[in-house]
Amino acid sequence: MTLCTSDSADGFRSGRIAAIEAGGTKVVCAYGRGPDEVWARVRIPTTTPDEVMPALVDFFRSAFAAHGEPDAFGVVTFGPVDLRDPASGSYGSIMKTPKPGWEGVHWLSPLRAAFPGVPMVVDTDVNGAALGEMTWGVGRGISSMVYLTVGTGIGGGLVAEGRPVHGLLHPEMGHMRIPRELADRQAFAGNCPFHGDCLEGLASGPAIERRWGRPAGELPDDHPAWDAVVDAMAWACVNLACIVSPQRIVIGGGVFQRESLFPALRNLVRQRLAGYIDVPEIVDHIDRYIVPPDLGQDAGLFGAMALAHRERAARS
Repeated sequence: MTLCTSDSADGFRSGRIAAIEAGGTKVVCAYGRGPDEVWARVRIPTTTPDEVMPALVDFFRSAFAAHGEPDAFGVVTFGPVDLRDPASGSYGSIMKTPKPGWEGVHWLSPLRAAFPGVPMVVDTDVNGAALGEMTWGVGRGISSMVYLTVGTGIGGGLVAEGRPVHGLLHPEMGHMRIPRELADRQAFAGNCPFHGDCLEGLASGPAIERRWGRPAGELPDDHPAWDAVVDAMAWACVNLACIVSPQRIVIGGGVFQRESLFPALRNLVRQRLAGYIDVPEIVDHIDRYIVPPDLGQDAGLFGAMALAHRERAARS
């Protein structure tokens, strides 16, 4: 893992930051300043809210007792999550989700009750990962980037002009529809409970296991599953390059730890764009345009720290 530093990252060194990255299978909590200074860290399985919330409060109480009181909390979470109005009582709560028991769960309520007066901010896990990479990783020095995570689900975060993008809610890139041949549609209807064969329904870990009968981690590199994953992900990258026009597309998550997927993905994206976006970054240097994260599986966690540093700076 290569860690990049920048002026903005150096400016974060004074704050004590509590960070939470909530994913579909695990919740990672850390206390520190950034990637090169983490004082305490824990991984909690994403079981039920009744188990997760007390465990993370206990962890932070212990960390604060050992290392001093926090300056801010940053939380990045699987979604959909309500980000519409920070002054609203529903801000930071999970909306419709296929994850049992988590719909309506509020991330900030137990934290505010346990640690009153500490500034707190929430965003999606993928916006957090994008912000982490732009602060300390592969996105340093650019102003716009898409981060796609491919794992238990598929999500996409967008940073433009250095800021995470929200709209009516937040981007749901994992649910874009993907062109498919009729024979492929007949062979597999998709795994998303809402949309069937959207990107998440075709290329996420559960979709791979449902279609091919084995977890993604057990499949060899030459298994036909990977051609199907690359096909879906290539269409997603083409759509994003045309609609959002980011300066870089970063792809992380458990499924894409298999870096052998990247050469085929890049070639297919360039082929499908067919020279229409005629810029050197794609035509000549696509290996630097579609890339894995520098921060690896910790991009979201350190993105939560970057988010909290920004919240702290905005209030000072």
